[in-house]
Amino acid sequence: MNQSIFIENNEQISIKGAKRVVSSTSSQAVVDTDNSTIIISGSAIEVKKLDLESLEVVFSGKFSNVKLASLTSQKTPIFKRIFK
Repeated sequence: MNQSIFIENNEQISIKGAKRVVSSTSSQAVVDTDNSTIIISGSAIEVKKLDLESLEVVFSGKFSNVKLASLTSQKTPIFKRIFK
């Protein structure tokens, strides 16, 4: 499933393709999709809509940062880093 992120007037963010909301506080929200994690930072962040059947979540607030972290990139195991 593809994901899409819509930001409206820096006051609302809609994410389609959301599998689950990992956490949500007034300053940060974390959402998992099929192949990435989306981290939203700001203030007064609230979940306005959560529909896991249609895989959509909508946040409102004042947003300062949106990060997209890929789940497919894995860290190198510690033994491979030590014994090169």
